[in-house]
Amino acid sequence: MFTQLLAQHFVHTALLAGAVVSVICGAIGIFVVTRGASFAVHAISELGFTGAAAALVAGINPVIGMMGGSLSVGLVLGFLSLRGRERDSAIGAVLAFGLGIGILLLSLYQGYATEATNLLFGSIVGVSDGQLRGLAVVALIVAVALATTYRPLLFSSVDPEVAESRGVPLRALSILIFLLIAITTAEAIQVVGVLLVLTLVITPAAAAQRLTGRPGLAMLLSIVIALVSTEGGILLSLEKPWPTSFFIATISFAAYLIARVIDATAPAVARGSGRNKVTTVDTPSAVELSQD
Repeated sequence: MFTQLLAQHFVHTALLAGAVVSVICGAIGIFVVTRGASFAVHAISELGFTGAAAALVAGINPVIGMMGGSLSVGLVLGFLSLRGRERDSAIGAVLAFGLGIGILLLSLYQGYATEATNLLFGSIVGVSDGQLRGLAVVALIVAVALATTYRPLLFSSVDPEVAESRGVPLRALSILIFLLIAITTAEAIQVVGVLLVLTLVITPAAAAQRLTGRPGLAMLLSIVIALVSTEGGILLSLEKPWPTSFFIATISFAAYLIARVIDATAPAVARGSGRNKVTTVDTPSAVELSQD
């Protein structure tokens, strides 16, 4: 049965879509975790669902609405340029208001909300060839943006105060990174759904930063963990008729637990949280980057 399913075209499409999304989520996740913006990802995903609900009421593709909602929230958060507790308070206020609108929109929708439900829980095996092409295009845009702005993004994420004193445009980079997070989150929603989006954007990066303090290596490890989680989850769902999102989340969380164990059992000199390790190791080189 497994071999027969593995030969099906929809499985090939799902594996390719999962690979595309995993690479981008693993890459952007390093910046999210370093910036402490996990709550922002949650807000973007929830309000992306609100956008999908608005699209359903308007009679258009909910994926378009989800992308629009995610980008709108990402743009707002980028402009705010807030940090720490102040940022979390602002995100919480926006999230609560957006969810209220989403509930209203769903109550106004008179048809079947199957597509919106798929976005809520994920439906990777239902990705079409057209959606795969769309995912690939969006992923390419994010990859190019990250590649061209990697050094200043890393600098502003690790040490924003020093970066600002060196003339790095923090607000512009904040807008850029939150827009990229929004696009990536909207992609991940199509794989694992709104409720488990942190599985691909946050967990692999958090695990990777437990294993190394070098941002480049951490990004590579994050991509590998996200990729193994997604592809492994899809393959396991072919063998066992359980939700694919469950398997993806389980593998990703297992990788995080293993990373914590490795970090805890490492020599005392090498211990510390992933974010602290990145900050300690890379701040000096980041200062040099600002002078390029």
